[in-house]
Amino acid sequence: MNQHRNAEQQENKTPLRVRRGWIQAISTLLSNIHLANFLKGRVHQGPLKQVCVPGLNCYSCPAATASCPIGAYQAVAGSPKHKISFYVVGLLSIFGVLMGRFICGFLCPFGWLQDLLHRIPLKKFSTKKVRPLRYIKYFMLFFVVGLMPILFTNVAGMGEPYFCKYVCPQGVLEGGIPLAIANPGIRAALGFLFSWKTAILVAVILLSILFYRPFCKWLCPLGAFYSFFNRVSFFQYHVDFDKCIDCGKCARACGMDVDIRNNQAHPECIRCGECEKACPTGAISHHFRFSKKKTTSSLHHDQEHSN
Repeated sequence: MNQHRNAEQQENKTPLRVRRGWIQAISTLLSNIHLANFLKGRVHQGPLKQVCVPGLNCYSCPAATASCPIGAYQAVAGSPKHKISFYVVGLLSIFGVLMGRFICGFLCPFGWLQDLLHRIPLKKFSTKKVRPLRYIKYFMLFFVVGLMPILFTNVAGMGEPYFCKYVCPQGVLEGGIPLAIANPGIRAALGFLFSWKTAILVAVILLSILFYRPFCKWLCPLGAFYSFFNRVSFFQYHVDFDKCIDCGKCARACGMDVDIRNNQAHPECIRCGECEKACPTGAISHHFRFSKKKTTSSLHHDQEHSN
């Protein structure tokens, strides 16, 4: 009876991927609302550029509504007067406490791009055997974003935005390429750095077709930052082990290599909901913290450490 009711509930739900896709599209549009600037070949300047969006979205994108948090932080860290941006760290911490890596799964424009690329019908490969690569993004966060602008400065005491300048593929995708197409002056000034960043972008695009979200898993410092908030964020996933039949469908459905049965707040979980969709018994659900209490059995099974 319960299984029949669960099946009916699954049928009545709007497909999760469709809902998430629309949210990602709207978020990307709101992050880049000034579309006419693509034709003008100039970067939008406005009061909202003093604010950061929660996802990875380049300040130099002609249509960008606000600033990228990674770029904003590095701009402050590289200045001779200030070495840490309490505003950016505080704002990202608020985002993290509210949503954790839900931001990666639903609100990040570059995450959406990788999702779209992965739908291209070519053979897919698992990243489970290269799990240690996910720790590179923490090196990007703490050293490349956090320390390099402070440690490596010019004679004026100013550091460069090393991640944005030398690594981030979103910058060349949203900023470099559109500006070069529309602005002859910028196009004439292109050199090795543009070629280098374009090569990184091409590599990420190709890898995204074959592997699920390689940039999010291995390189993104923003995802690394939000991962620390998955356990404490208001938005949480819950497994009812009284309903769970240990079929393993949730783990197989997860593109981020997470088994939610072992850790319901895994730092790699982007809250995409694919595990919830795959569960045949409705044992997996999402909720805002304090909206419902866990059962004794689920508390017993919720492990503190990731696999």
